[in-house]
Amino acid sequence: MSWLETLQDIEEFEDAAFDASLVAEMERAAPLARQRMVRFSTPTFKEYESSELQSCGKNSFPAFSITAGGCALMCDHCEARILEPMIPAIKPEMLDRKVRQLIETENLQGFLLSGGSNKRNEIRYSRFYPVIEQLKRDFPHLRIAIHTALTDEAGAKEMEAAGVDVAMLDIIGAQETIRDVYHLDRPVEDFESTLAALCATSMQISPHIVIGLHYGRILGEENALEILSRHDTKALVLVVIMPFYAKPGTFATPHTTDVGRIFLEARRRLPDRQLLLGCARPPGMHKRVTDAYAVMAGLDGIAFPADGAVAVADLTGRPFHQAHACCSIKLGENTASNSIATLARSSCAA
Repeated sequence: MSWLETLQDIEEFEDAAFDASLVAEMERAAPLARQRMVRFSTPTFKEYESSELQSCGKNSFPAFSITAGGCALMCDHCEARILEPMIPAIKPEMLDRKVRQLIETENLQGFLLSGGSNKRNEIRYSRFYPVIEQLKRDFPHLRIAIHTALTDEAGAKEMEAAGVDVAMLDIIGAQETIRDVYHLDRPVEDFESTLAALCATSMQISPHIVIGLHYGRILGEENALEILSRHDTKALVLVVIMPFYAKPGTFATPHTTDVGRIFLEARRRLPDRQLLLGCARPPGMHKRVTDAYAVMAGLDGIAFPADGAVAVADLTGRPFHQAHACCSIKLGENTASNSIATLARSSCAA
């Protein structure tokens, strides 16, 4: 049977609408991705429940915000709400104390450091770096990821020197989106120069593209992919705009077919990179279909996979495993045998 016919027999997709031509296109491209293992990430900074996968330790890989819920930029798509589930650590000593406590009580394996940005889309991490340095000396196993926002060569080197393992940043490919959604007076080139500065370090670089960031429209995503194709990163994290974070009526929900086509285009343009579907994407049936497209398009990982994702991995003949860490903290080279350079050491078999 074709993939589309098999999808219709999977209970989780009983009421789903798949684009027949897109599924067929993904099936034709399947031989290129069949040996790529799918990593289902279930990091512990969000509650998670699935009929196919289990959760584990509550705080083995949490997220900390150095600004608590505060953000000066207040982009239209987020308005700082993405910070709400993170653990506040507004002073270096708070971060140090909470990390050490979690290492002792819950076998902490690593963490994500984030926060709200200033009006230039920068996050002032410098005063936290001595804490990171000491934590890395005391606990060499810790794997630390950071949301960089925009930075320069000096800022990137400072992160590297502190011991940050993985640097994450959003790549925006449309000037209109930077101006209208981010309320930011900086050019697209600043995002590429930040990427270049980070790539000049020994950190693993995990850029993100937000599909539908321009009020739900597809605008600039292909340019963002073009930018990424010019720089040596091991991975790309794709997420989908979540309109319920924004003011009612300002964002549309991107159609799952448009999202799936970006997945397929990313796989074609970046054939040797790990492509990961991150935490943020619309819920419900939209998420089930999106996650199915991610597996069929050959993406290498999905954070908090929807019910049905494992069944689609079986359908496509792709091996999979589960890990309880942020999807960006486990990166590496992809080969025919799917060799993965593991940063996070906390993973569980599904």
